[in-house]
Amino acid sequence: MSSSPLKLGFLASRNGSSMRAMIEAIQAGELAAEPRLVVSNNKNAGALEFAASRGVPTLVIPTQSDPEAADARLCAAMEAAGVDLIVASGYLRRLGPKTLGRYRNRVINIHPGALPAFGGEGMYGRRVHEAVIAAGVAESGVTIHAVDEMYDHGPVIARRSVPLAPGETAESLEARVTALEPSFFVETLRRIADGELALPD
Repeated sequence: MSSSPLKLGFLASRNGSSMRAMIEAIQAGELAAEPRLVVSNNKNAGALEFAASRGVPTLVIPTQSDPEAADARLCAAMEAAGVDLIVASGYLRRLGPKTLGRYRNRVINIHPGALPAFGGEGMYGRRVHEAVIAAGVAESGVTIHAVDEMYDHGPVIARRSVPLAPGETAESLEARVTALEPSFFVETLRRIADGELALPD
């Protein structure tokens, strides 16, 4: 076991399904971590309401009008909260150089497809599953990776394959992958917390 719990910050633009699963696992004593801060670029994100209801501090940082200032604010807020690992849970904004520099290989994201084959700019949500179906591959995958300056590009930390069923559609694949993501993300964080899985240097 690692000597101290992971100190987690979360980024979410909408509901933050994986964030919710992690906070629930922490509060149930199933994950050695502390949720320190939840940040959204969207003041109406369901993730903020959920976090507040669980006693986790929240912050809204709009990014569109001044991305540079937002980046500086985000980095400062995560540092002030004592965060050592940031989890992107459906965060639909590219991170800036300050945050990425300070948290190099310490921002992790889950992608609903195999990387690098089904990643890159514009490849999110249903589009990933449509591309998988169109490619005619036998399996898709869920990938947890470190975030860097490019979309879906950082080092892969963990992956799980999702075999395609006969007659699979983008909709049915999306439903199966979406259902799998939160528990896989929690399990991966548990392995990091337990020292079984190392983050990239």
